[in-house]
Amino acid sequence: FLKLTYALNHESGFGVVGFHAVNLLIHAVNGLLLLFLVRRLLAQLGYAPESSAWLALATALIFVLHPVQTEAVTYASGRCTSLSTSFAFASIAAWIAGRDRRNPALVYALSPLLMLLGIATKETAVMVPAVLVLWEGADVSRPFRWAGAARRTAAHWLLLLVAGGAVLALPAYREFLAASFATRSADANLVAQLHGVGYLLGQLVNIDRLNADPALPVVTKLDAEGAVTLICLVVGFGMAVTNLRRWPLPAFAVLWFLLWLAPTNSIFARLDLVNDRQLYAALAGPALLLAAAIRRVGHINSRLGLPVFAAVLLLLGLATVLRNDVYRDEVGFWRNVVEQSPWNARAFNYLGIALADQCDLPRADAAWRRALALDPGYVRAAVNVRLLGDGVLPAGVGPCPVRPP
Repeated sequence: FLKLTYALNHESGFGVVGFHAVNLLIHAVNGLLLLFLVRRLLAQLGYAPESSAWLALATALIFVLHPVQTEAVTYASGRCTSLSTSFAFASIAAWIAGRDRRNPALVYALSPLLMLLGIATKETAVMVPAVLVLWEGADVSRPFRWAGAARRTAAHWLLLLVAGGAVLALPAYREFLAASFATRSADANLVAQLHGVGYLLGQLVNIDRLNADPALPVVTKLDAEGAVTLICLVVGFGMAVTNLRRWPLPAFAVLWFLLWLAPTNSIFARLDLVNDRQLYAALAGPALLLAAAIRRVGHINSRLGLPVFAAVLLLLGLATVLRNDVYRDEVGFWRNVVEQSPWNARAFNYLGIALADQCDLPRADAAWRRALALDPGYVRAAVNVRLLGDGVLPAGVGPCPVRPP
């Protein structure tokens, strides 16, 4: 489904503008869907309509304006994440509406179909059934019963099993899974992802140090940093689960965050441990917590609430504008990456290509040689250095006048 949207964009004739317009529209739709979801969540938690409206709006604005979302919106290939999230959020919204209105068509037909479209866009939408069970558990307006939750989410779990069987029947997916487990074993990847999740948690607040290609070093033996992250995750998860009915809002926000990170940051190994866009759907949890904290400040001092909220939105909006400036130019984009990750040989190679495309061949050669110094076995950088030495540019670069030495 994702590739279908790219094909339609390509055929539209609007060029790059069309790709960005669709991505922005998807992001705006996700903000509206989150606004609906948070309002329904707060209503079932017993919040007054005025209070729930303010909290929901604050959560949606923080979600939409946070600069960490730039990678999923401005980066054309980030659409896989934002569009899959659209279908996942819409699936959850349809299920909630169907459950509350006792409309089986929404619960057992439309919601599972939207989830399937999400999976057909990016596989992270497999978390929808688990999120629905979480929603049932956080609903303090009615007693929680596993049988009822299983019955109302049965169509989603069944469809998930069918989709899983279909995936395993495809040779390309079997090769993909085999490559994943050949990269790192499940237990080694869990240890490595302790550093990955710790990095992503830091990206929530390091809004001036976002990175499109962090290339984190892979650590497969538990060290002190990993142990601290593990303790924090276990304690946070345990407290959220055990207090879901007692303190439903913070517990729900924490579990929402962890559930949406699970597909990309758990047992399945990826060549790149983390990317900022993995936080896209998960960010709704921290956004809800931040909105609730600002509301608390307003309760303590009514004159501080609105100024604090305005300052947060202004800070996030300004950081997003500055972050988008990085995406305006290929050279600036890759220079930003190598500044953040000076160990990233791949980023230096792409910086060299961007420089060569601007006919800055001496700096391009220096970038490729730096990539080789970081990774002597990096074939692409070695080929680029050799081509330039022979007076030839890589395919798709140039044209520039090249004089072989």
